[in-house]
Amino acid sequence: MLAKRLIPCLDVDHGRVKKGVRFVHLRDVGDPVKIAAAYQQQGADELVFLDITATHEGRSAIVETIEATASQVFMPLTVGGGIHDVSDMQRLLKAGADKVAVNSAAVSNPDLITAGAEKFGRQCIVLAIDTKFNPISRQYEVYVNGGRTPTPLNAIDWAKQGVSRGAGELLVTSMDKDGTKSGFDLDLYRQLSAAVNVPIVASGGAGAAEDFSDVFTNANVDGALAASVFHYGELTITEVKRQLLKDGVIVR
Repeated sequence: MLAKRLIPCLDVDHGRVKKGVRFVHLRDVGDPVKIAAAYQQQGADELVFLDITATHEGRSAIVETIEATASQVFMPLTVGGGIHDVSDMQRLLKAGADKVAVNSAAVSNPDLITAGAEKFGRQCIVLAIDTKFNPISRQYEVYVNGGRTPTPLNAIDWAKQGVSRGAGELLVTSMDKDGTKSGFDLDLYRQLSAAVNVPIVASGGAGAAEDFSDVFTNANVDGALAASVFHYGELTITEVKRQLLKDGVIVR
Protein backbone atom coordinates (compact mmCIF):
# COMPACT_ATOMS: atom_id res chain seq x y z
CA MET A 1 0.00 0.00 0.00
CA LEU A 2 1.32 3.44 -0.94
CA ALA A 3 1.86 5.92 1.87
CA LYS A 4 -0.80 8.60 2.11
CA ARG A 5 0.09 12.24 1.44
CA LEU A 6 -0.69 15.33 3.52
CA ILE A 7 -0.86 18.40 1.31
CA PRO A 8 -1.28 22.01 2.43
CA CYS A 9 -2.85 24.28 -0.19
CA LEU A 10 -1.85 27.86 -0.86
CA ASP A 11 -4.67 29.78 -2.54
CA VAL A 12 -2.86 32.80 -3.95
CA ASP A 13 -4.40 36.07 -5.09
CA HIS A 14 -2.01 38.67 -6.53
CA GLY A 15 0.97 37.27 -4.66
CA ARG A 16 -0.71 36.80 -1.26
CA VAL A 17 -2.13 33.64 0.30
CA LYS A 18 -5.89 33.98 0.87
CA LYS A 19 -8.52 31.69 2.41
CA GLY A 20 -12.30 31.85 2.55
CA VAL A 21 -15.37 29.68 3.07
CA ARG A 22 -17.07 27.99 0.12
CA PHE A 23 -14.83 30.02 -2.22
CA VAL A 24 -15.95 33.47 -0.93
CA HIS A 25 -15.12 35.95 1.89
CA LEU A 26 -11.36 35.69 1.31
CA ARG A 27 -9.00 36.71 4.12
CA ASP A 28 -5.30 37.50 3.79
CA VAL A 29 -3.08 34.83 5.36
CA GLY A 30 0.42 35.87 4.36
CA ASP A 31 3.41 35.55 2.04
CA PRO A 32 3.41 32.31 0.00
CA VAL A 33 7.18 31.80 0.09
CA LYS A 34 7.38 32.08 3.89
CA ILE A 35 4.32 29.89 4.38
CA ALA A 36 5.64 27.23 2.00
CA ALA A 37 8.98 27.13 3.82
CA ALA A 38 7.19 26.69 7.16
CA TYR A 39 5.20 23.75 5.79
CA GLN A 40 8.38 22.11 4.57
CA GLN A 41 9.79 22.36 8.09
CA GLN A 42 6.63 20.73 9.48
CA GLY A 43 7.05 17.76 7.13
CA ALA A 44 4.36 18.30 4.49
CA ASP A 45 4.55 15.72 1.70
CA GLU A 46 3.59 18.06 -1.13
CA LEU A 47 2.33 21.58 -1.68
CA VAL A 48 -0.47 22.76 -3.95
CA PHE A 49 -0.28 26.33 -5.18
CA LEU A 50 -3.48 27.68 -6.79
CA ASP A 51 -3.66 31.15 -8.35
CA ILE A 52 -7.36 31.54 -7.56
CA THR A 53 -8.08 34.69 -9.57
CA ALA A 54 -5.89 34.16 -12.65
CA THR A 55 -8.59 32.46 -14.75
CA HIS A 56 -11.33 34.88 -13.67
CA GLU A 57 -9.10 37.85 -14.53
CA GLY A 58 -7.87 36.31 -17.79
CA ARG A 59 -4.18 36.33 -16.89
CA SER A 60 -1.42 33.79 -16.52
CA ALA A 61 -0.32 32.38 -13.17
CA ILE A 62 2.34 34.39 -11.32
CA VAL A 63 5.50 32.64 -12.45
CA GLU A 64 7.79 34.84 -10.34
CA THR A 65 6.06 33.80 -7.11
CA ILE A 66 6.34 30.15 -8.12
CA GLU A 67 10.06 30.54 -8.87
CA ALA A 68 10.61 32.14 -5.47
CA THR A 69 8.62 29.39 -3.74
CA ALA A 70 10.40 26.59 -5.62
CA SER A 71 13.78 28.05 -4.64
CA GLN A 72 12.88 27.66 -0.95
CA VAL A 73 10.84 24.44 -1.04
CA PHE A 74 12.12 21.02 -2.03
CA MET A 75 8.96 18.93 -1.80
CA PRO A 76 6.79 18.28 -4.89
CA LEU A 77 4.88 21.37 -5.98
CA THR A 78 1.62 21.34 -7.94
CA VAL A 79 0.58 24.63 -9.53
CA GLY A 80 -2.79 25.57 -11.02
CA GLY A 81 -4.75 28.63 -12.08
CA GLY A 82 -4.43 30.65 -15.29
CA ILE A 83 -3.22 27.71 -17.41
CA HIS A 84 -4.60 28.14 -20.93
CA ASP A 85 -2.29 26.07 -23.12
CA VAL A 86 0.77 23.82 -23.22
CA SER A 87 3.13 26.82 -23.23
CA ASP A 88 1.66 27.93 -19.88
CA MET A 89 2.32 24.44 -18.53
CA GLN A 90 5.90 24.59 -19.79
CA ARG A 91 6.51 27.97 -18.12
CA LEU A 92 5.26 26.67 -14.75
CA LEU A 93 7.25 23.43 -14.94
CA LYS A 94 10.35 25.42 -15.89
CA ALA A 95 9.70 27.75 -12.94
CA GLY A 96 9.90 24.80 -10.55
CA ALA A 97 6.51 23.09 -10.52
CA ASP A 98 6.52 19.29 -10.56
CA LYS A 99 2.89 19.03 -11.70
CA VAL A 100 0.37 21.39 -13.26
CA ALA A 101 -3.33 21.38 -12.41
CA VAL A 102 -5.88 22.30 -15.06
CA ASN A 103 -9.53 23.05 -14.35
CA SER A 104 -11.49 25.64 -16.36
CA ALA A 105 -9.28 25.41 -19.45
CA ALA A 106 -9.65 21.62 -19.52
CA VAL A 107 -13.45 21.91 -19.39
CA SER A 108 -13.34 24.38 -22.30
CA ASN A 109 -10.81 22.31 -24.22
CA PRO A 110 -10.42 18.69 -23.03
CA ASP A 111 -7.71 18.15 -25.66
CA LEU A 112 -5.45 20.27 -23.42
CA ILE A 113 -5.22 17.32 -21.01
CA THR A 114 -4.04 15.02 -23.79
CA ALA A 115 -1.60 17.58 -25.21
CA GLY A 116 -0.03 18.14 -21.79
CA ALA A 117 0.22 14.42 -21.06
CA GLU A 118 1.83 13.73 -24.43
CA LYS A 119 4.41 16.50 -24.02
CA PHE A 120 5.30 16.19 -20.32
CA GLY A 121 3.99 12.76 -19.26
CA ARG A 122 0.69 12.05 -17.57
CA GLN A 123 2.39 12.09 -14.14
CA CYS A 124 2.73 15.88 -14.58
CA ILE A 125 -0.94 16.52 -15.44
CA VAL A 126 -3.47 16.94 -12.63
CA LEU A 127 -7.15 17.43 -13.43
CA ALA A 128 -8.58 19.75 -10.79
CA ILE A 129 -12.34 19.51 -10.31
CA ASP A 130 -14.43 21.91 -8.23
CA THR A 131 -17.81 20.34 -7.55
CA LYS A 132 -21.05 20.99 -5.72
CA PHE A 133 -23.85 18.52 -4.98
CA ASN A 134 -27.18 19.32 -6.64
CA PRO A 135 -29.97 17.96 -4.39
CA ILE A 136 -32.49 18.10 -7.24
CA SER A 137 -30.52 16.07 -9.79
CA ARG A 138 -28.77 14.10 -6.98
CA GLN A 139 -25.49 14.57 -8.83
CA TYR A 140 -22.17 16.28 -8.26
CA GLU A 141 -21.88 19.13 -10.76
CA VAL A 142 -18.64 20.67 -12.06
CA TYR A 143 -17.96 24.39 -11.54
CA VAL A 144 -15.34 26.49 -13.32
CA ASN A 145 -13.93 30.02 -13.18
CA GLY A 146 -12.80 29.73 -9.56
CA GLY A 147 -16.10 28.15 -8.48
CA ARG A 148 -18.13 31.00 -9.95
CA THR A 149 -19.71 29.25 -12.95
CA PRO A 150 -21.73 26.00 -13.00
CA THR A 151 -21.47 23.63 -15.96
CA PRO A 152 -23.71 20.78 -17.13
CA LEU A 153 -20.91 18.28 -16.44
CA ASN A 154 -21.34 15.46 -13.94
CA ALA A 155 -18.17 15.38 -11.81
CA ILE A 156 -17.82 11.59 -11.82
CA ASP A 157 -18.25 11.37 -15.59
CA TRP A 158 -15.84 14.27 -16.10
CA ALA A 159 -13.25 12.58 -13.89
CA LYS A 160 -13.46 9.43 -16.00
CA GLN A 161 -13.16 11.43 -19.20
CA GLY A 162 -10.19 13.38 -17.85
CA VAL A 163 -8.33 10.21 -16.91
CA SER A 164 -9.05 8.65 -20.30
CA ARG A 165 -7.59 11.76 -21.92
CA GLY A 166 -4.36 11.54 -19.95
CA ALA A 167 -4.75 13.05 -16.47
CA GLY A 168 -2.43 11.23 -14.09
CA GLU A 169 -4.05 12.51 -10.90
CA LEU A 170 -7.27 14.15 -9.72
CA LEU A 171 -7.51 17.04 -7.26
CA VAL A 172 -11.18 17.22 -6.31
CA THR A 173 -12.61 19.98 -4.13
CA SER A 174 -16.03 19.74 -2.53
CA MET A 175 -17.31 23.31 -2.68
CA ASP A 176 -20.04 22.40 -0.18
CA LYS A 177 -17.36 21.48 2.35
CA ASP A 178 -14.71 24.09 1.51
CA GLY A 179 -13.65 26.01 4.64
CA THR A 180 -16.47 24.55 6.78
CA LYS A 181 -14.21 22.23 8.87
CA SER A 182 -17.08 19.70 8.96
CA GLY A 183 -15.14 16.75 7.51
CA PHE A 184 -14.50 15.56 3.95
CA ASP A 185 -17.34 14.57 1.60
CA LEU A 186 -16.81 10.81 1.85
CA ASP A 187 -19.60 9.94 -0.60
CA LEU A 188 -17.99 12.05 -3.32
CA TYR A 189 -14.58 10.40 -2.94
CA ARG A 190 -16.02 6.90 -2.70
CA GLN A 191 -17.76 7.44 -6.05
CA LEU A 192 -14.57 8.82 -7.60
CA SER A 193 -12.29 6.07 -6.33
CA ALA A 194 -14.69 3.48 -7.73
CA ALA A 195 -14.72 5.25 -11.10
CA VAL A 196 -11.02 5.87 -11.83
CA ASN A 197 -7.67 4.18 -11.24
CA VAL A 198 -5.40 7.21 -10.74
CA PRO A 199 -4.42 8.89 -7.46
CA ILE A 200 -7.11 11.14 -5.96
CA VAL A 201 -6.45 14.09 -3.67
CA ALA A 202 -9.43 15.09 -1.51
CA SER A 203 -9.98 18.76 -0.73
CA GLY A 204 -12.55 20.63 1.33
CA GLY A 205 -13.81 20.18 4.88
CA ALA A 206 -10.82 19.23 7.05
CA GLY A 207 -11.42 20.41 10.61
CA ALA A 208 -9.75 17.83 12.87
CA ALA A 209 -6.93 15.30 12.62
CA GLU A 210 -9.54 12.52 12.67
CA ASP A 211 -11.05 13.88 9.44
CA PHE A 212 -7.87 12.93 7.60
CA SER A 213 -7.96 9.41 9.02
CA ASP A 214 -11.62 9.20 8.04
CA VAL A 215 -11.11 10.09 4.38
CA PHE A 216 -8.02 7.88 4.02
CA THR A 217 -9.67 4.89 5.71
CA ASN A 218 -13.19 5.18 4.34
CA ALA A 219 -12.86 6.75 0.89
CA ASN A 220 -9.66 5.23 -0.55
CA VAL A 221 -8.01 8.53 -1.54
CA ASP A 222 -4.25 8.92 -1.91
CA GLY A 223 -3.83 12.44 -0.60
CA ALA A 224 -5.73 14.90 1.57
CA LEU A 225 -5.45 18.62 1.14
CA ALA A 226 -6.25 21.37 3.62
CA ALA A 227 -5.70 25.09 3.96
CA SER A 228 -7.32 27.03 6.81
CA VAL A 229 -6.67 24.51 9.62
CA PHE A 230 -2.97 24.58 8.75
CA HIS A 231 -2.73 28.30 7.90
CA TYR A 232 -4.25 29.39 11.21
CA GLY A 233 -2.31 26.88 13.31
CA GLU A 234 -5.36 24.88 14.40
CA LEU A 235 -3.53 21.75 13.29
CA THR A 236 0.05 21.03 12.34
CA ILE A 237 1.27 18.47 9.83
CA THR A 238 3.06 16.71 12.70
CA GLU A 239 -0.13 16.40 14.76
CA VAL A 240 -2.09 14.99 11.85
CA LYS A 241 0.61 12.46 10.99
CA ARG A 242 0.70 11.36 14.62
CA GLN A 243 -3.06 10.77 14.53
CA LEU A 244 -2.82 8.89 11.22
CA LEU A 245 -0.14 6.56 12.60
CA LYS A 246 -2.26 5.98 15.68
CA ASP A 247 -5.19 5.03 13.41
CA GLY A 248 -3.05 2.64 11.37
CA VAL A 249 -2.78 4.82 8.28
CA ILE A 250 0.59 4.57 6.51
CA VAL A 251 2.14 8.01 6.02
CA ARG A 252 5.43 9.22 4.60
